[in-house]
Amino acid sequence: MTVVQQKKWVYLVVLTLIWGSSYILIKKSLIGLSPLQLGSIRILISTAILLLIGFSSLKGLTKEQWKWITVTGFIGTFFPSFFFAFAQTKIDSGVAAILNSLTPMATLFFGFFFFQFSIQKRQIWGVLIGFVGSIWLVMEDSSITLDQNLFYVGLIFTASLCYALNVNILKRHLQDVSAMAIALGNFIFISIPALIILSFTGFFKAEVYHSSEVWESFKYLLLLSFFGTVIGKIMFNKFIQFASPVFASSVTYTLPIVAIGWGVLDGETINFWQLVAAGLILYGVSLVNKKAPKQP
Repeated sequence: MTVVQQKKWVYLVVLTLIWGSSYILIKKSLIGLSPLQLGSIRILISTAILLLIGFSSLKGLTKEQWKWITVTGFIGTFFPSFFFAFAQTKIDSGVAAILNSLTPMATLFFGFFFFQFSIQKRQIWGVLIGFVGSIWLVMEDSSITLDQNLFYVGLIFTASLCYALNVNILKRHLQDVSAMAIALGNFIFISIPALIILSFTGFFKAEVYHSSEVWESFKYLLLLSFFGTVIGKIMFNKFIQFASPVFASSVTYTLPIVAIGWGVLDGETINFWQLVAAGLILYGVSLVNKKAPKQP
């Protein structure tokens, strides 16, 4: 395995751990905050952190780059942040993980038909195998049902399409822009509508700050913003620059593995078939990442 191949797997594992933990953090944050408050505050906290650590990265960006940074900010972060916050008021986190696993397939579709990226047959098989493994893994958890409100299911499906489109845009138009500049540029633009939305939620009323639930949720939201958004977004932007869009988006297949892991830590058990499903996911991801054989 080459150094680049090893690097791809390291990024995949770390992002899986970070984003696989985001579901539980969103769930905890919603105890004392509304979906609009969660989405808005998450964006504002992330913007403040990124400004502190990466302001100098914005130097030298062109108007064309700024255009695509703005577009990816809304498609890849702003709308999905609110879609997931609303969806997880009605949908189990496991089901959310299943639906988010549509991202690699949508990435494959957008990349081939709209961005003219070449696709290998093994990548198609890898995407399909990983998707089957992802569904199998989560469905083995008896606490999860698919009897969910279709509107909220549609929100996560739409968020997955946004992520898929975002991955392809990053690869095509922002390949040479630093990961930090993309992340900070994204949040500079989306922080303005986020602040406007937050101002209409009643969050700035004095009585809000007397609620212990709000402060408890805020602690989880800080963790979600720092790790799930700031660190995760910077790493993913970098990931896209040295990995294929399909392999980078396949991180959504491995997220349910972490979700099951959180359940085990919380006293749940893991069965043999869940381990088999996890192996199937990793096999599918390995097919996506496998280098095509050299032509003689």
